Amino acid sequence: MKQLINLIKIQYLEFFREPGVVFWSLLFPVIMAWGLGLAFSEKAKVEHTIAWVQSPASNALVNSLLHSKGIFKSDSKDSSKTIQTLTIENAKTGNVSFHFIPVSNEDAILMIKRGQTGLILKSQGDSLRYCFDPKNAEGKLVYLQLLALQSLNPLSNSLPNSDSFILPLNQKGMRYIDFLVPGLLAMNIMFGSMWGISYSLVEKRSKKLLRRMVATPMNKGAFLFSFFFTRISLSIIELFFLLFFAWWYFGITVQGNPLALVALVLAGNIAFFGIAVLFSSRAAKTQVANGIINAVTMPMMICSGIFFSYHNFPTWMVNIIRQLPLTQLADSVRSVFIEGAGLPQVQYSILLLTGMGVLCFLVGKRIYKWY
Repeated sequence: MKQLINLIKIQYLEFFREPGVVFWSLLFPVIMAWGLGLAFSEKAKVEHTIAWVQSPASNALVNSLLHSKGIFKSDSKDSSKTIQTLTIENAKTGNVSFHFIPVSNEDAILMIKRGQTGLILKSQGDSLRYCFDPKNAEGKLVYLQLLALQSLNPLSNSLPNSDSFILPLNQKGMRYIDFLVPGLLAMNIMFGSMWGISYSLVEKRSKKLLRRMVATPMNKGAFLFSFFFTRISLSIIELFFLLFFAWWYFGITVQGNPLALVALVLAGNIAFFGIAVLFSSRAAKTQVANGIINAVTMPMMICSGIFFSYHNFPTWMVNIIRQLPLTQLADSVRSVFIEGAGLPQVQYSILLLTGMGVLCFLVGKRIYKWY
């Protein structure tokens, strides 16, 4: 126990003696959340998904567009739903497809929260309504494109010409910043482990420090566990720092069970701690560690739905992306934040992340090179 306490003390001293490390761990995620939350803009997509809450008014619009301008397609993967697709072909600008997915109002709200769509098409009374976040560039773009199609559609009897046809989605949990902050939290756990643990271990090996420490009566398990303990404690500090800023500046609150969030943070740290130990077990130079860490983290950061929804990727890629550890962590944290999920809803991700971390740690410890 005395060894472990001294090793943990070493980790804290090494962390806080570097002002740059403190900045990148604590302040940078907050700055990123602030900047992207205010100025995020998303490029136009070739394919757009629209949550279609069926009603006489919305059905009339979709049917008029399909019969005059589009191509009807049935979703062969899910016989319980029929996706209607409107494709506009243009030799100069390329094809643009609108996928109208019939869902209930509750499912449409979930699609917005999960980033699967940017716009809901529904009715209020007998009038058509377009529901989207005004700060979401995709939702605004789809709305304007549908208006343009309606203006060219001879079968359309009415055209929205006032703001009364727009229902802005400004409720908590449905804004882009609500989607972003949980992803940043998950990404911070990944980077904290990969750079704070994996790179640090390789650096100690390259400087021959591991050889000197192993020559002492040091317990190897205590040495590795000191990194995990330090990382999990720092993750909790970073979590509260980011949550406080998100609550104070954007009004973001955790709608689900806080215990589920704590369990996910612990499971995420276990997963990436194991991955960090595994990928640092043999590398002898920091240059190699740089390449390995970037090769592991960059694809997940781009594909795992941190800054934008991974549902924009092809279907075959989505099925693979969902199994990535960062995707599991980000999706589960997001469900606790904005969908009100509890422990039963996220227990699969907790078990998967924990099992993955333990397996990677055992393999990494088995092949670990101490000199």
